[in-house]
Amino acid sequence: MAEQAARAEQAPPPGAPPTPPVVVKKYANRRLYNTESSSYVTLEDLANMVRAGRDFVVFDAKSGEDITRSVLTQIIVEEEAKGGASLLPEGFLRQLIGFYGDSLQTVLPRYLEDAMAGFARQQEQMRRAMGQAMGMGSFLPFPGFEELGKQNMAMLERAMSLFAPFRPAEQQGQTVEALRAEVEQLRRELAEARAKASQG
Repeated sequence: MAEQAARAEQAPPPGAPPTPPVVVKKYANRRLYNTESSSYVTLEDLANMVRAGRDFVVFDAKSGEDITRSVLTQIIVEEEAKGGASLLPEGFLRQLIGFYGDSLQTVLPRYLEDAMAGFARQQEQMRRAMGQAMGMGSFLPFPGFEELGKQNMAMLERAMSLFAPFRPAEQQGQTVEALRAEVEQLRRELAEARAKASQG
C-alpha cells in the first residue's frame, strides 16, 4: 500500500506534461550523483525511485555516455544477491544468456517489455482484488486469483509459441513445463497464505 501511495505522489496530474527524468551522473569513483537533489545516491536509492515510478537516466560524468542500462542491470544484480525470494529463476537466466548472439536477439527485448507490461497490468488487478478482500474484513476468498493465474499461463504459453519455429521442440517443452511449475508454486504459496489467514 505504501508503494502505491508513493507512486501516486510521483504521478503527474492528469493532462500535465510528463515529468522529465532525473539526471544522475556516475563518477570514476563509482559514486552516483543526483543532479535534481544535489546529493550522492546509492543503487538502493535508484531502486526505490523505480518502485516509486520516478524515471531517471544515468550518464558517465567524464564521457557523457548514457549508462542507464548498465546501472539498471547492477540494481538487478544487487537485488538478486540480497538473498531471500529471487525474481529471476535459474532456467530463465540460462535461456536469456542463450539468446545473446542469437538471430532473435533483436526481437526479444520488445517481447520482454510487452510481457512485463501485461504482467504489471494483471498485478494491479490482483492488488485491487486483495484490497477489496481486505476491505471486507477477510483475506478469503481471493477473488479472481485463479482466473488471473490462468490468464498469465496462457499469455506465457502464447509468447513462447512465437519462438516455436526457431527453437527445438524439446526446449520449448522444457520452458513451458518450467513456467507451469512456477505457477503451481505460486498456487501452493497462496494456499499456505489462505490457511494462515484462516487460522489467524
